[in-house]
Amino acid sequence: MYQLEEKIWFWALGIIPIIILLFLVLQFWRYKAQNKFADKKLLKRLSPNRSIFKGALKVLVLSLAFFCLAIALVNPKIGTKLETVKREGVDIVFAVDVSKSMLAEDIAPNRLEKSKQLVTQIINNLASDRIGIIAYAGKAFPQLPITTDYASAKMFLQSMNTDMLSSQGTAINEAIKLSRTYFDNEEQTNRVLIIISDGEDHSEASAAVAEEANEEGIRIFTIGVGDLKGGPIPEKRNGVVLNYKKDSQGETVITKLNEDTLKEIASEANGVYINGRNTNEVVESVREILNAMDKTEFEAKQFADFKDQFQWFLGFGIFFLLLDVFLLERKTKWLKKLNLFNENL
Repeated sequence: MYQLEEKIWFWALGIIPIIILLFLVLQFWRYKAQNKFADKKLLKRLSPNRSIFKGALKVLVLSLAFFCLAIALVNPKIGTKLETVKREGVDIVFAVDVSKSMLAEDIAPNRLEKSKQLVTQIINNLASDRIGIIAYAGKAFPQLPITTDYASAKMFLQSMNTDMLSSQGTAINEAIKLSRTYFDNEEQTNRVLIIISDGEDHSEASAAVAEEANEEGIRIFTIGVGDLKGGPIPEKRNGVVLNYKKDSQGETVITKLNEDTLKEIASEANGVYINGRNTNEVVESVREILNAMDKTEFEAKQFADFKDQFQWFLGFGIFFLLLDVFLLERKTKWLKKLNLFNENL
């Protein structure tokens, strides 16, 4: 486990591309100026020991120095001591729809990104609850087991995309079935499953499976992402829309938010349906629901002591700066033998 104390200093990494750009501009200017001054053979006689490779190496070393110094300013910390603490909270599993229909842009920026934003904001407002994440399309996949590590949860969440599952379609019942394996304490009654989806469901068993889950003490809340009027599913390459998904007749597929399915699933599992268009309203609704629940005490391990690691990066940064100072742009014997970039021609 690590922490980044001053993330704002990551902006200092912007110096590196500036250094590289200045080096390239300088090389271009020098090349043009030398060609005006004399031909290539004469320049070779005037400065036989000048090395292009060492100039590039100096820029690389200087870039490494600034990289290390920037990370030192960020001051990464590593957890060194684990301790067991007692907490009170609810076990929450988020089931995020990653089917292709979640690429529809009828809600900005698209349904999947909006789903990630909603889950992230809900997590940001949790205190001591445990959380887990499931990704599902035609099948369900465990993305993150029950944990109190919110930072890891958000990292796994951001990596989710519509290509992570080969089985396409939308089977909400698969997500509900998998969620039932997430809750390890059979006596715990405050179990929550939050399904974030556009409501498209290619199975007919979701409501029945939701009812079975409710009998095991799992309450299901559904969040609908999308627009009732719907939108096409873009097919992109490198972020550029090339076309829209077509059906077998060649017509553009329009996918719509199906609130009825999501409402039915929530109703069968003693939960409620929430429209996901307004993030603040979703977060507030979930907060009110969780606050009204009884909290169960559980033990969790967390890092209690973090040690600074900036000194390592500071040391490497100073080392690279000193190396850059003593690294002359002249060929050495071993460099002449290597003849990098055909410099001896």
